[in-house]
Amino acid sequence: MMIAGFESVTSGDIAVDGQSITDLAPHKRDIGVVFQSYALFPHMTVRENIAFPLKMRRWAPGDIKEAVGKSLDLVRLTDFADRYPSQLSGGQQQRVALARATVFTPKLLLMDEPLSALDRQLRQAMQFEIKRIQRSLGITVVAVTHDQEEALTMSDLVVVMNNGEVAQAGSAEEVYERPTTDFVAEFIGETNLVHGVVSENVERNAAVNLEAGISIRTSIQLTPNSQVTLSIRPEHIQMLDHTLPKKAENVFTAEVIDCVYSGSTTRGTICIGELKLVVRVSDVEHLRTGKVDVYIDPANVIVVRENQ
Repeated sequence: MMIAGFESVTSGDIAVDGQSITDLAPHKRDIGVVFQSYALFPHMTVRENIAFPLKMRRWAPGDIKEAVGKSLDLVRLTDFADRYPSQLSGGQQQRVALARATVFTPKLLLMDEPLSALDRQLRQAMQFEIKRIQRSLGITVVAVTHDQEEALTMSDLVVVMNNGEVAQAGSAEEVYERPTTDFVAEFIGETNLVHGVVSENVERNAAVNLEAGISIRTSIQLTPNSQVTLSIRPEHIQMLDHTLPKKAENVFTAEVIDCVYSGSTTRGTICIGELKLVVRVSDVEHLRTGKVDVYIDPANVIVVRENQ
Protein backbone atom coordinates (compact mmCIF):
# COMPACT_ATOMS: atom_id res chain seq x y z
CA MET A 1 0.00 0.00 0.00
CA MET A 2 3.04 2.27 0.04
CA ILE A 3 2.75 2.57 -3.74
CA ALA A 4 -0.81 3.87 -3.38
CA GLY A 5 0.21 6.28 -0.63
CA PHE A 6 -1.77 4.63 2.15
CA GLU A 7 1.38 3.78 4.11
CA SER A 8 4.37 6.02 4.85
CA VAL A 9 7.64 5.27 3.07
CA THR A 10 10.33 4.37 5.60
CA SER A 11 13.25 4.54 3.16
CA GLY A 12 13.96 4.70 -0.54
CA ASP A 13 11.82 6.20 -3.30
CA ILE A 14 8.75 5.18 -5.32
CA ALA A 15 8.74 6.17 -8.99
CA VAL A 16 6.20 5.64 -11.77
CA ASP A 17 7.39 6.22 -15.35
CA GLY A 18 10.62 7.58 -13.91
CA GLN A 19 8.83 10.23 -11.85
CA SER A 20 8.96 10.15 -8.04
CA ILE A 21 5.54 9.92 -6.39
CA THR A 22 6.84 9.40 -2.85
CA ASP A 23 5.69 12.80 -1.59
CA LEU A 24 2.41 12.95 -3.56
CA ALA A 25 -0.94 12.56 -1.82
CA PRO A 26 -2.78 9.34 -2.71
CA HIS A 27 -5.42 11.09 -4.83
CA LYS A 28 -2.75 12.78 -6.94
CA ARG A 29 -0.84 9.62 -7.88
CA ASP A 30 -3.12 8.53 -10.73
CA ILE A 31 -3.23 4.96 -9.42
CA GLY A 32 -6.21 2.63 -9.37
CA VAL A 33 -6.63 0.22 -6.46
CA VAL A 34 -8.62 -3.01 -6.15
CA PHE A 35 -8.88 -3.88 -2.47
CA GLN A 36 -8.92 -7.40 -1.10
CA SER A 37 -12.51 -6.92 0.15
CA TYR A 38 -13.47 -5.00 -3.05
CA ALA A 39 -14.78 -2.09 -0.87
CA LEU A 40 -17.85 -1.50 -3.06
CA PHE A 41 -20.40 1.02 -1.84
CA PRO A 42 -23.42 -1.09 -0.83
CA HIS A 43 -25.94 1.77 -1.33
CA MET A 44 -24.78 2.42 -4.91
CA THR A 45 -25.63 0.47 -8.04
CA VAL A 46 -22.94 -1.06 -10.23
CA ARG A 47 -23.17 1.95 -12.53
CA GLU A 48 -22.88 4.40 -9.63
CA ASN A 49 -19.93 2.53 -8.10
CA ILE A 50 -18.01 2.71 -11.37
CA ALA A 51 -18.91 6.38 -11.89
CA PHE A 52 -17.81 7.42 -8.39
CA PRO A 53 -14.10 8.13 -9.11
CA LEU A 54 -15.09 10.15 -12.20
CA LYS A 55 -17.49 12.30 -10.18
CA MET A 56 -14.75 12.91 -7.63
CA ARG A 57 -12.57 14.11 -10.51
CA ARG A 58 -15.42 16.36 -11.67
CA TRP A 59 -15.78 14.87 -15.10
CA ALA A 60 -18.62 16.17 -17.28
CA PRO A 61 -21.84 14.09 -17.04
CA GLY A 62 -21.64 13.13 -20.73
CA ASP A 63 -18.05 11.94 -20.37
CA ILE A 64 -18.94 9.96 -17.25
CA LYS A 65 -21.80 8.19 -19.03
CA GLU A 66 -19.57 7.29 -21.97
CA ALA A 67 -16.65 6.07 -19.81
CA VAL A 68 -18.90 4.01 -17.53
CA GLY A 69 -20.60 2.42 -20.55
CA LYS A 70 -17.25 1.38 -22.03
CA SER A 71 -16.09 0.04 -18.66
CA LEU A 72 -19.27 -2.01 -18.23
CA ASP A 73 -18.74 -3.51 -21.68
CA LEU A 74 -15.12 -4.31 -20.88
CA VAL A 75 -15.96 -6.27 -17.71
CA ARG A 76 -19.10 -7.76 -19.32
CA LEU A 77 -21.54 -6.34 -16.77
CA THR A 78 -23.74 -4.11 -18.95
CA ASP A 79 -26.84 -6.13 -18.06
CA PHE A 80 -26.08 -5.74 -14.33
CA ALA A 81 -25.54 -1.97 -14.31
CA ASP A 82 -28.58 -1.20 -12.12
CA ARG A 83 -28.02 -3.94 -9.56
CA TYR A 84 -26.54 -3.44 -6.10
CA PRO A 85 -23.42 -5.25 -4.86
CA SER A 86 -25.52 -7.52 -2.63
CA GLN A 87 -27.26 -8.82 -5.75
CA LEU A 88 -24.01 -9.90 -7.41
CA SER A 89 -21.83 -12.99 -7.15
CA GLY A 90 -18.26 -12.78 -5.84
CA GLY A 91 -16.81 -12.80 -9.33
CA GLN A 92 -19.19 -10.05 -10.48
CA GLN A 93 -18.30 -7.90 -7.47
CA GLN A 94 -14.63 -8.39 -8.29
CA ARG A 95 -15.23 -7.16 -11.83
CA VAL A 96 -17.09 -4.09 -10.57
CA ALA A 97 -14.12 -3.26 -8.33
CA LEU A 98 -11.82 -3.73 -11.30
CA ALA A 99 -13.97 -1.47 -13.51
CA ARG A 100 -14.10 1.24 -10.85
CA ALA A 101 -10.33 1.17 -10.43
CA THR A 102 -9.65 1.46 -14.17
CA VAL A 103 -12.50 3.65 -15.50
CA PHE A 104 -10.33 6.80 -15.29
CA THR A 105 -7.44 5.05 -17.13
CA PRO A 106 -4.79 5.24 -14.40
CA LYS A 107 -1.08 4.89 -15.08
CA LEU A 108 -0.90 1.97 -12.69
CA LEU A 109 -3.34 -0.52 -11.19
CA LEU A 110 -2.71 -2.08 -7.78
CA MET A 111 -4.48 -5.28 -6.75
CA ASP A 112 -4.27 -6.50 -3.14
CA GLU A 113 -4.97 -10.25 -2.98
CA PRO A 114 -7.69 -9.70 -5.61
CA LEU A 115 -8.91 -13.30 -5.85
CA SER A 116 -8.48 -14.57 -2.29
CA ALA A 117 -12.20 -14.34 -1.47
CA LEU A 118 -13.27 -16.49 -4.44
CA ASP A 119 -13.63 -20.26 -4.64
CA ARG A 120 -11.00 -22.20 -6.57
CA GLN A 121 -12.92 -22.64 -9.82
CA LEU A 122 -13.97 -18.98 -10.00
CA ARG A 123 -10.48 -17.86 -8.99
CA GLN A 124 -8.96 -19.71 -11.92
CA ALA A 125 -11.47 -18.20 -14.35
CA MET A 126 -10.85 -14.68 -13.02
CA GLN A 127 -7.09 -15.03 -13.49
CA PHE A 128 -7.60 -15.14 -17.24
CA GLU A 129 -10.31 -12.48 -17.09
CA ILE A 130 -7.95 -10.03 -15.37
CA LYS A 131 -5.26 -10.74 -17.96
CA ARG A 132 -7.77 -10.07 -20.74
CA ILE A 133 -8.83 -6.75 -19.21
CA GLN A 134 -5.23 -5.71 -18.56
CA ARG A 135 -4.28 -6.33 -22.18
CA SER A 136 -7.33 -4.45 -23.41
CA LEU A 137 -6.45 -1.41 -21.29
CA GLY A 138 -2.69 -1.63 -21.84
CA ILE A 139 -1.79 -0.54 -18.31
CA THR A 140 0.68 -1.96 -15.80
CA VAL A 141 -0.79 -4.03 -12.97
CA VAL A 142 0.97 -4.74 -9.68
CA ALA A 143 -0.80 -7.62 -7.92
CA VAL A 144 0.06 -8.85 -4.42
CA THR A 145 -0.72 -12.51 -3.80
CA HIS A 146 0.35 -15.44 -1.64
CA ASP A 147 -1.09 -17.89 -4.18
CA GLN A 148 1.85 -19.23 -6.18
CA GLU A 149 -0.32 -20.60 -8.99
CA GLU A 150 -2.02 -17.22 -9.32
CA ALA A 151 1.34 -15.45 -9.54
CA LEU A 152 2.65 -17.82 -12.21
CA THR A 153 -0.54 -17.69 -14.29
CA MET A 154 -1.14 -13.95 -14.28
CA SER A 155 2.32 -12.41 -14.30
CA ASP A 156 4.74 -11.27 -16.99
CA LEU A 157 7.19 -10.49 -14.16
CA VAL A 158 7.17 -12.31 -10.82
CA VAL A 159 8.87 -10.65 -7.83
CA VAL A 160 9.29 -12.88 -4.77
CA MET A 161 9.65 -10.92 -1.53
CA ASN A 162 11.15 -12.28 1.69
CA ASN A 163 11.30 -10.19 4.86
CA GLY A 164 10.84 -6.99 2.88
CA GLU A 165 13.60 -7.73 0.36
CA VAL A 166 13.49 -9.01 -3.21
CA ALA A 167 14.53 -12.67 -3.16
CA GLN A 168 14.23 -13.10 -6.95
CA ALA A 169 12.61 -11.37 -9.91
CA GLY A 170 12.05 -12.82 -13.36
CA SER A 171 9.53 -14.43 -15.68
CA ALA A 172 7.19 -17.05 -14.25
CA GLU A 173 9.15 -19.79 -16.01
CA GLU A 174 12.50 -18.48 -14.79
CA VAL A 175 11.44 -18.17 -11.16
CA TYR A 176 9.83 -21.62 -11.15
CA GLU A 177 12.40 -23.55 -13.18
CA ARG A 178 15.53 -21.69 -12.02
CA PRO A 179 15.07 -20.54 -8.41
CA THR A 180 18.15 -18.82 -7.01
CA THR A 181 17.51 -19.53 -3.32
CA ASP A 182 15.98 -22.34 -1.29
CA PHE A 183 13.28 -19.90 -0.09
CA VAL A 184 12.14 -19.20 -3.65
CA ALA A 185 12.28 -22.88 -4.58
CA GLU A 186 9.97 -23.81 -1.69
CA PHE A 187 7.71 -20.75 -1.94
CA ILE A 188 6.97 -21.06 -5.66
CA GLY A 189 5.49 -24.52 -6.12
CA GLU A 190 6.50 -27.81 -4.55
CA THR A 191 10.09 -29.02 -4.56
CA ASN A 192 12.54 -31.48 -3.02
CA LEU A 193 15.44 -29.78 -1.23
CA VAL A 194 18.46 -32.04 -0.69
CA HIS A 195 21.82 -31.27 0.87
CA GLY A 196 25.29 -32.54 0.09
CA VAL A 197 28.95 -31.88 -0.58
CA VAL A 198 30.52 -31.43 -4.01
CA SER A 199 32.94 -34.30 -4.66
CA GLU A 200 34.27 -33.54 -8.13
CA ASN A 201 33.68 -31.91 -11.51
CA VAL A 202 33.53 -34.23 -14.52
CA GLU A 203 33.47 -32.38 -17.83
CA ARG A 204 30.69 -29.82 -17.31
CA ASN A 205 28.91 -31.63 -14.50
CA ALA A 206 29.50 -31.56 -10.77
CA ALA A 207 28.98 -34.67 -8.67
CA VAL A 208 27.37 -34.08 -5.28
CA ASN A 209 27.46 -36.61 -2.46
CA LEU A 210 24.15 -36.26 -0.68
CA GLU A 211 23.63 -36.67 3.05
CA ALA A 212 21.41 -39.66 2.27
CA GLY A 213 24.44 -41.53 0.94
CA ILE A 214 23.98 -41.36 -2.82
CA SER A 215 25.70 -39.26 -5.50
CA ILE A 216 23.85 -37.04 -7.96
CA ARG A 217 25.07 -34.89 -10.83
CA THR A 218 24.18 -31.32 -11.76
CA SER A 219 24.58 -29.62 -15.15
CA ILE A 220 27.05 -26.99 -13.89
CA GLN A 221 30.49 -27.01 -12.33
CA LEU A 222 30.81 -26.30 -8.62
CA THR A 223 33.65 -25.78 -6.18
CA PRO A 224 34.89 -29.14 -4.83
CA ASN A 225 34.18 -29.74 -1.13
CA SER A 226 31.61 -26.93 -0.99
CA GLN A 227 28.32 -27.60 0.78
CA VAL A 228 25.30 -27.19 -1.46
CA THR A 229 21.52 -27.32 -1.36
CA LEU A 230 19.82 -28.69 -4.47
CA SER A 231 16.24 -28.24 -5.67
CA ILE A 232 14.49 -30.98 -7.67
CA ARG A 233 10.89 -30.41 -8.78
CA PRO A 234 8.62 -33.48 -8.33
CA GLU A 235 7.59 -33.50 -12.01
CA HIS A 236 11.24 -33.61 -13.09
CA ILE A 237 11.75 -37.06 -11.58
CA GLN A 238 10.95 -39.33 -14.52
CA MET A 239 9.72 -42.90 -14.27
CA LEU A 240 11.82 -45.06 -16.62
CA ASP A 241 10.56 -47.59 -19.12
CA HIS A 242 14.15 -48.83 -19.55
CA THR A 243 14.83 -46.77 -22.67
CA LEU A 244 17.85 -45.30 -20.88
CA PRO A 245 20.88 -47.47 -20.05
CA LYS A 246 21.35 -48.39 -16.45
CA LYS A 247 24.73 -46.65 -16.42
CA ALA A 248 23.26 -43.26 -17.43
CA GLU A 249 23.80 -40.39 -14.99
CA ASN A 250 21.21 -39.94 -12.25
CA VAL A 251 19.41 -43.23 -12.85
CA PHE A 252 18.28 -44.80 -9.58
CA THR A 253 16.16 -47.69 -8.36
CA ALA A 254 13.56 -46.43 -5.89
CA GLU A 255 10.92 -47.89 -3.61
CA VAL A 256 7.39 -46.45 -3.84
CA ILE A 257 6.16 -45.49 -0.36
CA ASP A 258 2.76 -44.06 -1.24
CA CYS A 259 0.80 -42.37 -4.01
CA VAL A 260 -2.28 -40.16 -4.16
CA TYR A 261 -4.33 -39.81 -7.35
CA SER A 262 -5.54 -36.23 -7.95
CA GLY A 263 -7.00 -36.27 -11.45
CA SER A 264 -4.54 -34.90 -13.99
CA THR A 265 -1.52 -36.03 -11.95
CA THR A 266 -0.56 -38.52 -9.27
CA ARG A 267 1.61 -37.41 -6.35
CA GLY A 268 3.82 -40.03 -4.80
CA THR A 269 6.64 -40.52 -2.34
CA ILE A 270 9.65 -42.65 -3.25
CA CYS A 271 12.83 -43.62 -1.43
CA ILE A 272 16.23 -43.96 -3.07
CA GLY A 273 18.12 -45.60 -0.26
CA GLU A 274 17.63 -43.16 2.62
CA LEU A 275 16.68 -40.27 0.32
CA LYS A 276 12.95 -39.57 0.36
CA LEU A 277 11.57 -37.63 -2.64
CA VAL A 278 8.16 -36.40 -3.73
CA VAL A 279 7.30 -37.18 -7.36
CA ARG A 280 4.44 -36.12 -9.62
CA VAL A 281 3.53 -38.20 -12.68
CA SER A 282 0.72 -38.19 -15.24
CA ASP A 283 0.26 -41.98 -15.28
CA VAL A 284 -0.76 -43.51 -11.95
CA GLU A 285 0.40 -46.93 -13.15
CA HIS A 286 4.02 -45.80 -12.75
CA LEU A 287 3.57 -45.71 -8.98
CA ARG A 288 1.51 -48.86 -8.54
CA THR A 289 4.55 -51.14 -8.28
CA GLY A 290 6.83 -51.50 -5.28
CA LYS A 291 10.07 -50.75 -7.18
CA VAL A 292 10.64 -48.23 -9.97
CA ASP A 293 13.63 -46.96 -11.93
CA VAL A 294 13.82 -43.18 -12.06
CA TYR A 295 15.88 -40.66 -13.99
CA ILE A 296 16.68 -37.07 -12.98
CA ASP A 297 18.11 -34.91 -15.76
CA PRO A 298 21.19 -33.07 -14.41
CA ALA A 299 19.77 -29.88 -15.98
CA ASN A 300 16.85 -30.14 -13.57
CA VAL A 301 19.05 -30.43 -10.48
CA ILE A 302 19.17 -26.76 -9.48
CA VAL A 303 21.75 -25.38 -7.05
CA VAL A 304 19.95 -22.95 -4.72
CA ARG A 305 22.67 -22.56 -2.10
CA GLU A 306 26.43 -23.05 -2.13
CA ASN A 307 28.70 -22.51 0.87
CA GLN A 308 32.35 -22.67 -0.10
